Amino acid sequence: METDSGASSAASKGVRVVHAIYPEQDNLFRSIAVSSDVLKENKKYFGVQCMQCGTEMKKLLKCAKCKSVWYCSKECQKKNWSTHKPKCYADERSSGLYKLVRMFSVNPVLMGFLKCGIVFECGLLDNPRVGFDTPFLARVEIAIEPSDVINFVGLYVNDPTVEEKLEGMLQANAITPWPSPTMQAPLTPKRLNTWREARARYNAEGLAEDPVGLVEFIGHRCTADSANSMTIELHIPKTTLFVAMTRAPFTSVSAITGIQTKKPLSAASCLESVLRSYIALQYLTITLFLRTEMTEQDKEVIRAAGRNEDTFSVRILKEKMEREQLYAGFLQSIRPGVTSECPHFRRFPDRLSEFA
Repeated sequence: METDSGASSAASKGVRVVHAIYPEQDNLFRSIAVSSDVLKENKKYFGVQCMQCGTEMKKLLKCAKCKSVWYCSKECQKKNWSTHKPKCYADERSSGLYKLVRMFSVNPVLMGFLKCGIVFECGLLDNPRVGFDTPFLARVEIAIEPSDVINFVGLYVNDPTVEEKLEGMLQANAITPWPSPTMQAPLTPKRLNTWREARARYNAEGLAEDPVGLVEFIGHRCTADSANSMTIELHIPKTTLFVAMTRAPFTSVSAITGIQTKKPLSAASCLESVLRSYIALQYLTITLFLRTEMTEQDKEVIRAAGRNEDTFSVRILKEKMEREQLYAGFLQSIRPGVTSECPHFRRFPDRLSEFA
């Protein structure tokens, strides 16, 4: 594998990767970024509840294994263990999903585009009563992938020279609506109660005309039913519905040629064109707190994809790679003896401000 910086390695695939950066990326980021002060203030409104009794907590007493559920006391944890045990999976990250999901959720730009994608996937434009008479639930598959695409390629082709310690960034790889072939079970009583309480609260706040539902952030898993997750309420404002209805396209800009192309607004383009590019911008290391050191679990998903293994997380990753332009050149170049460029795109929507 070779890069444009002159570095090279003995990767068996013989892939040459050109890592180009859109020259206006810094100005683009400054034009849409949320200040760190706003993010820190918004963190005050993100809390967790005891998994057993529903008590809201300031101090987190989390499950030591999965780190994705919380209890107000050891007594509540013992009472809930028989329910939680079948869904508890070890997480190598010290804080589990919590810190990353929290910082994602309190960012109005990221959540604005995610909400737009959920509007499409959950059919909120097709059924005006969803989110009012009945709840909707969107499952968002999240992963930690290298912040440098060169390291992603290295892991995929199992390049032995890839450094052991890698900086990763949070990625939202797929949105799945409930119900769907992979989510057919009825909502649990706890989730239904969470939705009803949220719906009543937004009604009381004068937002009775805005749909309200739930979003489940779900991490690494080997099967459709094995994963740690966090579920939060989700309010869809009228401005998001308006943007989804107008379907203003995204403009893609090649970092190498400068050629602009239009991409229709959809759930997939929201994930690809905004969430991926926005999080990838270099200043987010400081301002968005969405970067973290990759664990072996994180890296193994990418290596397994390169080996064509058939696990749930690998299928999600491969589907993303097939639909996103960032990986198009790379996927074509992994045949032995083929040299191809894998440009790093930066994208921005025509109507970015309307999503926030």
